[in-house]
Amino acid sequence: MDRLVVSGGGSVQAGGSLRLSCKASGYSYSDYCMAWFRQTPGKEREEVASIDSAGRSSYADAVKGRFTISRNAAKDTLYLEMNNLQPEDTAMYYCAAEGEEGVLVLPSYPSVCRMGSFAYWSQGHQITVSS
Repeated sequence: MDRLVVSGGGSVQAGGSLRLSCKASGYSYSDYCMAWFRQTPGKEREEVASIDSAGRSSYADAVKGRFTISRNAAKDTLYLEMNNLQPEDTAMYYCAAEGEEGVLVLPSYPSVCRMGSFAYWSQGHQITVSS
């Protein structure tokens, strides 16, 4: 059973907005540092935003000022609000929670998720931005 389930998003024209939700199921990740990633064909998975259990967040330069990561501990849900979307934001998006012996990630920015190992992943969710 998937522990992290992504919903929302889809297709939008450039300049539009979308919101992704990542709902935990059967397990609580409220104490975990979590992040959103995206991946396009032929490229490595890229961490774009992260948030720790205290609500501190950080962003990759490519999305800073346009994307907002947040979480609702009571609902055990992680969010990614995406504004002013551009065609280069088209990708498969994933949410993930830190954990030992997971996928090691070297972010392009000072992520708040310092362990750098993400053990719990959602399925990918396609976001398409047309020009």
